[in-house]
Amino acid sequence: MYTTTDETGRLNNYATEPAMYLATYPAPEQQRQYMLQGGMAILLLSVVTITALIVS
Repeated sequence: MYTTTDETGRLNNYATEPAMYLATYPAPEQQRQYMLQGGMAILLLSVVTITALIVS
């Protein structure tokens, strides 16, 4: 951990920064999986919303 001291004697701690890297674009198989997960989430939210409207 990187530490500095100011003129009054207080310590100031700095967190270490992680190494930077570029993200890779998802493969077509991953994209399909993301679309499936998004569709399932939309379906779940729709069912919950419709159920709440019917019950109330």
